[in-house]
Amino acid sequence: MPARLPKLSILSAPGATALLGSSILARLPLAMFSIALLVHAQRLTGSFAVAGLVSGAYAIAGAVSAPVLGQAVDRCGQTRVLISGAGLTAVLLITIGLLPHSAPSLLLVALAGGSGLATPPLAACVRTLLPDIVAEPGRLPALFAFESTVLELTFVFGPPLALGLGLLWSTGAALALSGLVMLVSTIAFATRPASRRWRPDTLIRRPRGGSLRSPTMRTLVLVLLGTGAVFGATEVGVTAATKALDSAGAAGPLLGLWGIGSLLGGIATTRLGGGARQARGLTALVAALALTHGALFLATGSLPAIAALILLAGATIAPTSATIYAMVDRAAPAGARTEAFSWVMTATSTGGAAGAAAAGALVQSAGAPAAFALAGICGALALAVALRGAGALDGAAAPAIDLAQPVPA
Repeated sequence: MPARLPKLSILSAPGATALLGSSILARLPLAMFSIALLVHAQRLTGSFAVAGLVSGAYAIAGAVSAPVLGQAVDRCGQTRVLISGAGLTAVLLITIGLLPHSAPSLLLVALAGGSGLATPPLAACVRTLLPDIVAEPGRLPALFAFESTVLELTFVFGPPLALGLGLLWSTGAALALSGLVMLVSTIAFATRPASRRWRPDTLIRRPRGGSLRSPTMRTLVLVLLGTGAVFGATEVGVTAATKALDSAGAAGPLLGLWGIGSLLGGIATTRLGGGARQARGLTALVAALALTHGALFLATGSLPAIAALILLAGATIAPTSATIYAMVDRAAPAGARTEAFSWVMTATSTGGAAGAAAAGALVQSAGAPAAFALAGICGALALAVALRGAGALDGAAAPAIDLAQPVPA
């Protein structure tokens, strides 16, 4: 009987656990900032309109600056960009947290926008490092799946933590504390040997046009714009549906269930060795994501039906994300890897903001089902992009590994 090869953990490389752990802790506050800014601005001004502008300014500025900061990392290395960005973000958030009730609304918007512009590209940096810390090259898709799975915990716990701190302490203190945690954790990540020693290859000339010069990258960015719009529309739809059912308090638990679904889908994907390897697999995942989120259109009259469907819909998120991350890793041009991963955040955030805005307008006139219909349409558009760009996506296909052997985390 042939001897079985030992199963190596995807985190068995020296320093891998500490590196990934510090990056997750540093990204926990990032899942808190938007809601923390929203509730603090509303408390200071008494206006949800102003609060929305403040939160939106942070999100839009972060989406705009991410590729620029990614380019800076590709030119200068991670340490200086991460620590300086985290320091400036923390200072601005603490300043917002200390503002009095008489603070001008324009100042709040400007400070929030500035904090978004300075927010360090943590996700892009850690994903740039994953190929260097994976135990075996063939396990890289599983490591991307594991990272995206664990990251879901920040979205499950971050917003409730921000709201809880605001209730128990104060909204300003919650904002300031989250900024300090982000700063300390970012320093911990940026001083890890893998991050500190990472340097751009000075012998490689950065491609003109950056990472978007790659047809595969352009296809993936467009797919992410569509899926981001699905997520934005779904958040609005869940909120509107629970309000229409006189159960507004159920929105939070339902969105948490959405995150749990993604977590479960990510665990399964990690155990199976990573996401899809070919364009055909990605299109199947995007189709499942579009179908399950669009199907919420049929469930708006029942909280149990929404709960069941949103758990199922969530299970498609992490596998899709892990597949896209692995394809970005293979498609990113030499000299523009961090920038390429930064476009993932920009595309998802931009799509999410657009989807939420469009869904909000539709809900006003047609109710919650219109938001979920929009989510299905946006998912279908993302699927059409993936199908049209299948040739380019297959150029970023990951090498196959033996899926019969589960991958231990």
